Amino acid sequence: MAATTTTITTNGTNPDSKGFVLTFGEMLIDFVPTVSGVSLAEAPGFLKAPGGAPANVAIAVARMGGAAGFAGKLGADEFGWMLAGILKANGVNVEGICFDEAARTALAFVTLRADGEREFMFYRNPSADMLLRPDELNLDLIRKAKIFHYGSISLIVEPCRSAHLKAMEEAKAAGALLSYDPNLRLPLWPSPEEARTKIMSIWDKAEVIKVSDNELEFLTGNSDIGDATAMSLWHPNLKLLLVTLGDHGCRYYTKTFKGSVEAFKVKAVDTTGAGDSFIGALLSKIVDDHSIIEDEPRLREALKFANACGAITTTKKGAIPALPTEAETLEFMKNYA
Repeated sequence: MAATTTTITTNGTNPDSKGFVLTFGEMLIDFVPTVSGVSLAEAPGFLKAPGGAPANVAIAVARMGGAAGFAGKLGADEFGWMLAGILKANGVNVEGICFDEAARTALAFVTLRADGEREFMFYRNPSADMLLRPDELNLDLIRKAKIFHYGSISLIVEPCRSAHLKAMEEAKAAGALLSYDPNLRLPLWPSPEEARTKIMSIWDKAEVIKVSDNELEFLTGNSDIGDATAMSLWHPNLKLLLVTLGDHGCRYYTKTFKGSVEAFKVKAVDTTGAGDSFIGALLSKIVDDHSIIEDEPRLREALKFANACGAITTTKKGAIPALPTEAETLEFMKNYA
């Protein structure tokens, strides 16, 4: 069994703050080519950028001025300490992080095609995040969350899958709103079938779910990604289903209404982190008032703001370095023509 240390003295968010959002899962180093539109082999160099969807979301919330924390496992290596330091520097509570002495922090090489879309090559054999055990969870921190947000990468292997399920159960029992972004990364899964099965295995627990258009098609097996296909994913516990459509904005579905919100058109450089910026911005708006989900005018305003955050994030390379502040987003919306 790998030796671990599980304590960090944090200077980030106080988890007792109003509206605490806790994200759970992986944090890693993204290596992004310095030149867009080339293969990994052709890239002359790489830009090191912190990433990992749940960590991105935590920082996105913090950049909005919200109270955020991240729970997961990193390697007890230079990259692991660096990532924990980046979270702390961004005001994110890191009391939910532990470190593995034997496994390394995960790495991902991300190719940027000419259109700004991404392809991934992961180094996890295994990485520390995969080895998080249920007994290493900071349950006190988890129980303080008003929103508990997670993805599906932590469902791939044990023991992290059991840790994920335990954390989700504890958060729900303590009254948290459960938020799920599958964040499909097929190269990490043994097969597409297993990815679909495990992603859907916790589907009916979440109250807020965000999927991309590509994920909607993958999960349903239907290339017609209209309203009927989206609603085939509805379940009784769900309060809000969101489908992000890239530069076409997003669609939203609730128990009583549905609609769409247009995107902000920008010149995309790198789409990494755009969805995380979107959902982080939305969670920061609803954490203190879940009734926004049931109020269409207010929900549309929150989604418009979230779309703006996502758009801004695509204009810079890397995920976390590109996440905007609330002031930057409001200025962008004000000046958008």
